[in-house]
Amino acid sequence: MARRENSEINAGSMADIAFLLLIFFLVTTTMDVDSGIARKLPEKSPPDQKNDVIVKQKNVFDIVVNRNNQILVEGTDYVKVTEIKGLAMKFIDNGGGVGNSIDGKPGEPCDYCNGAKDPASSDHPSKAIISLQSDRGTTYGMYVTIQNEIEAAYNQLRNNLSNKLYGRSYDQLLSDYDNDPTESLKAKIDNLKDKYPQIISEPEPIK
Repeated sequence: MARRENSEINAGSMADIAFLLLIFFLVTTTMDVDSGIARKLPEKSPPDQKNDVIVKQKNVFDIVVNRNNQILVEGTDYVKVTEIKGLAMKFIDNGGGVGNSIDGKPGEPCDYCNGAKDPASSDHPSKAIISLQSDRGTTYGMYVTIQNEIEAAYNQLRNNLSNKLYGRSYDQLLSDYDNDPTESLKAKIDNLKDKYPQIISEPEPIK
């Protein structure tokens, strides 16, 4: 009776298949990447410089987000995230007083503001501070969404003023500057940023 020879498995083709599968998964797998928040940090003050700045409470717009992603505004009202932009615009553009003094000259009223000029709200866009405080349990997605709404408020105010002054929106000026960075466009963009400076305070998260 003839003996049967043991059949062998060709391992060479297995290595090829494994390599192809590796390439397939590398190409088709998507990686979740958290998008950061662009924020320019203030420069470190000199050791001998005093930083005692008195800020009136009416010039601070308080937004607090708890661990359940509920948004409390001014310590009294719970609002939806979609309401943040309008409320922030109303606060920043109020124009109820005068701006910061410049080069020793006294501050002047905001002649370009379209707000209600409520004396109980912010004096001037240069003094209006948006304070956003989160909880350690607040989700990152909610925090970024609120940041986007605040930034949208500033951009909308700049768009409105830009259309009035230059006949083009702030967004269009930025796009034009990307394509053709002229000094004239830079001066217009800087002027709009000076009119509505983005001032955001971020206190330590609630424990």
